[in-house]
Order: sequence, then C-alpha cells, then structure tokens
Amino acid sequence: MRFVFIMLAIVLFFYMLIMAKLFLYPVALAILFAYLLYPLSRFLERHRIPRILAILICLILFFSIITGALLIVYRSIGLFMGDLPHFRAKALDHIDTLESEIKQIFGLANLSLVEFIKSRVAQLFDQGSDFFKRAFTATTGTVFRMAILPVFIFMLLYYRTKFAYFILKLVHPDKRLLTIRILRELSKVTSRYMDGIFTVVLILCFLNSGGLMIIGFEYPIVFGVIASFFSFIPFFGVLIGYTFPFVFALLTGESPQLPLHVFLVYLIMQFTEHNILSPNIIGSYVQLNPFIIILGVIAGGMVWGIPGMFIVVPVVAAFRIIFVNVDSLKPYGYLLSTGGTRKHALTAENIRKFINRFRSK
Repeated sequence: MRFVFIMLAIVLFFYMLIMAKLFLYPVALAILFAYLLYPLSRFLERHRIPRILAILICLILFFSIITGALLIVYRSIGLFMGDLPHFRAKALDHIDTLESEIKQIFGLANLSLVEFIKSRVAQLFDQGSDFFKRAFTATTGTVFRMAILPVFIFMLLYYRTKFAYFILKLVHPDKRLLTIRILRELSKVTSRYMDGIFTVVLILCFLNSGGLMIIGFEYPIVFGVIASFFSFIPFFGVLIGYTFPFVFALLTGESPQLPLHVFLVYLIMQFTEHNILSPNIIGSYVQLNPFIIILGVIAGGMVWGIPGMFIVVPVVAAFRIIFVNVDSLKPYGYLLSTGGTRKHALTAENIRKFINRFRSK
C-alpha cells in the first residue's frame, strides 16, 4: 500500500505540473532570473542604495539588454522570413537535380521516394514559417506572461528576506542553523550557475554568428543566436542548435561543402563550450551526475517543453543541496552528485596511472 501511495503521489505531482504549467513555469523562470539579478541587487544595497531602487535598476538593465538583443535579432528574422519562399523553391530545385542525377547514374525511372522527400521538405519550410510567425505574434496570454515576469522578479527580490524568515519559522529551532546553511548554499549555487550560463550563451552568440559568417552561411546572426539559445540545455543544447543550420545548408546550400563546413563549426563550438567556456565560467557549481542531468532534461522537456529543459538543472541541483545536508536523505544526495566515480573518471591522474601500469608490464 505504501508503494501504491508513493506512485500515486508521483503521478499526481507530474499531472499538476503539466496542467498548471502556464502558471508555474513563469514563476519558476522568475525565481531563476531573481537569483541572476540577486548579486547585483545585493551589491547596490550594500552601497546604501534603497532596496526598491536597487531592484528597479537591476530590472531596467536586464530587460534593456534583452530588448536590445531581441530588436537586433528581430530585424534579421524579418528579412529571413521574407526569403523563406525563395529558400523553399531552392530546396525543391536541389531535390529535382538530385533526382535527375540518380536517374542518369542508376537508370531508375520512377522515384516515389523523391516525391515523398519533396513533400516533407515543402512541409518543413511551411511549418518553419508558421513557427516564426507564431513566435513573433503576441497573443493575450503571451503578453500577460511577459508583462508579469518583471513583477514576479521584483517581488521575489523585495521579499527575499521575508521568505527566508518564513522558512526558518517552519523548521524546528534545532534545525535553523542547518536551514540557514542550506539557504545560503542554494543562493550561492543558483546565482553562480545563472550568471555563468548567461555569460556562456552571450559569448556563444558572437562565436556562433562569427563562425557561420566566416564560412559564408546566409543569415548567420539568425542561426547563430538560435544555436546559442539552445546552449541553455545541458549536453544536447549545441547539438540541437546546430541541427537547424546544418539542415538548412543541406537543403539550400549552393555547394555541397557548406553542410560540411557547418559541421566543422559545430565541432569547434562543441569543444569550445564543453572544454573552455563551461568549465571556466560555470565551473562545477551544480555538481550533478551527468546521467541524472540527461534524465532530468528529458523529463523537463516532456513536462514543460523547452522551459522545462532549461529549468530542470538548477531545480535538481537544489534538491541535491537539500539531500546532502539532511542525514535521512544523504543517500539520494549521493545518487544525484558526481561522487563515487572518481576512480573511473577520465582525469589526468587516472591517465597517468594507466600509462605507468602499462609501462610496468
């Protein structure tokens, strides 16, 4: 019966998350953005600026940067949408050329598969056009959620001390020091993760756009920003982001070398992001098991789509911090953490030991 009740609680929990996602994910995003702006707000308050004014300064700076970036990208996307019918026709012409070459080489008279591919490619461009139109056409719900987000962030930053005292009042007096330590670690890890991931994405916007521009890719800013945006998603982000320019180059490129060049740019950016940017900017603040991150990203995508894939890492990191600080939950914290595999990890120390062992034989 206990197992049945636990499974029922899990099902009801995920059902609630799915049904209330239009309310919950703006709140979750507001919490993460509040942690992003918290260090700056705290810095201004320490320099004798009133909390309300400090928060307003942070919000104005943050949304001014976001608005400026969107305006730059919006202009490029407008030009790209105007050329979509041209690219659609070019892709279909390339498929016709490929069909004629296959007929000449192999002597095939009827290629029904080619007709199927042409219909799918045409549908792909039509759906892409509809996607951009929906993304940049404001609905009442979208306007409300975007307008309420700064309000949520302001309230979270303004009442942060009240929320902390509320949590302390809920716990037993003997557990208050432990609770304070957990709250401080949560604030530290989430703030550093958010600062780091936004810095990485901002750098990748320039690197991706510059790399695509160097190889002669059309609309490098549009596809560079799209590829960078997906870098918010761990492990899969760069791969998903570069799927769009690769398929676009494969269908509409003037030369067959263009998709190969896009793939080379992807390899360079993948190496740069995983080995240079993320380790040095984000570091190992979340300390999560990569397998748990992959499972979490998949589950977040199933529940909330792209926002869920972005939110899931700091949420699971918060659970890890709570688990490792509570004695009865430490086994779950151990499961979520990176510990326990150092012996088998691909580190310089283990590589050196392997080489020494190989030489001794």
